[in-house]
Amino acid sequence: MNKAAFNPWHMACQQLDNVAQRINLDPNVLCKLRHCKRALIVSIPIRMDDGNVQVFEGYRVQHNLERGPAKGGIRYHPAVTLDEVKALAMWMTWKCAVVGLPYGGAKGGVVCDPRHMSLSEIERMTRRFTSEISLIIGPEKDIPAPDVNTNAQVMSWMMDTYSMNVGFSAPGVVTGKPIEIGGSEGRLAATGRGLMIVVREALKHLHMNPRDCTVAIQGFGNVGSAAAECLHELGCRVVGVTDVSGGVFNSKGLDIPALLEHVRQSPHRLIRGFPGGDHVEDPKQANITLLEMDVDILAPCALEHQITSQNADRIHAKILAEGANGPTSPEADEILHRKGIFILPDILTNAGGVTVSYFEWVQDLQAHFWQLEDINQELERIMTRGFRDVLEIAEREQCPMRMAAYILAVSRVATAVKLRGIYP
Repeated sequence: MNKAAFNPWHMACQQLDNVAQRINLDPNVLCKLRHCKRALIVSIPIRMDDGNVQVFEGYRVQHNLERGPAKGGIRYHPAVTLDEVKALAMWMTWKCAVVGLPYGGAKGGVVCDPRHMSLSEIERMTRRFTSEISLIIGPEKDIPAPDVNTNAQVMSWMMDTYSMNVGFSAPGVVTGKPIEIGGSEGRLAATGRGLMIVVREALKHLHMNPRDCTVAIQGFGNVGSAAAECLHELGCRVVGVTDVSGGVFNSKGLDIPALLEHVRQSPHRLIRGFPGGDHVEDPKQANITLLEMDVDILAPCALEHQITSQNADRIHAKILAEGANGPTSPEADEILHRKGIFILPDILTNAGGVTVSYFEWVQDLQAHFWQLEDINQELERIMTRGFRDVLEIAEREQCPMRMAAYILAVSRVATAVKLRGIYP
């Protein structure tokens, strides 16, 4: 895959242009949606543990606020770029719209490698980053959440820093927090659980029995591990997983509860060393092997741009369930569609996380917290409805599921743009 030539923002705009042409979108509305409302670039100087000062670069981008305050995660990764964050913010706009949440899209990131930083360095960086972007975030304006290499602890530091700056406790400024300080039951597993719900509905539609299905999962972080657990509980046989340490494969099915426990006990929460399968140590080769496995369900749950025109012909899965954001290029999309692969697009399939983030935000604003069974029941309702809405459009318009999801999402946002008009 030619990473150097890949620009996620260009990909996101190409996807928007494709659906705009399909639905004859008003050119003035398209012009507005092709631009992000606001992009903040900040310098983050922190004193490292050795006493030296290092300056990191951070971003917070808000794509569109027509349907409500901005919502989107914060990622810490050495490959973060402004164009990547802009693309992720646009995809968040569509994701919130496709499942009917009253949010616009945002995203944030810091260019760093947290694997080579101490916990205290990450805390100092997080707090300074939060102070710098506090100009545009807030419970009524923009609500961050965890993403790649961030977690509940990072959200705790963000919430505390914002609260110190405004002078009162403001739990609603972020979601994905620990339950003890205003977090929600079910949030950690929400994206993976939402993926399982969408896959389950797709299996019903395709008349496939989960107990006869094999699954390969790329990425074993919050999304991939929860997806593996939920699909395992559904009855599927998970035969391969990968992470940054390589891959583990077992044609008879991996012992997912044992693998989850192994990862919990691992110092760096990696699958390396798990005894229940065959290992491929090289991460690049492990991902090639996994993506090209002859399985019923392939779930890319890592980073964007994993399935491209270079490898799409070698994808053999019957269902592609996108747990990551933007894992499939538009060129690959066409190839997979010609091969008859049923694609469950990212803006639908991984919307479970932002859905339960919405529940957490509502709970914080009301200071009234829900039981886990109520949260999972409401997540089930929203994700099932989202799948059925998208499938209905796909069948009516005779188009792939991704195009159907974009038709639904872009139409909803475009309606909001027209209703609100242009200020002044």
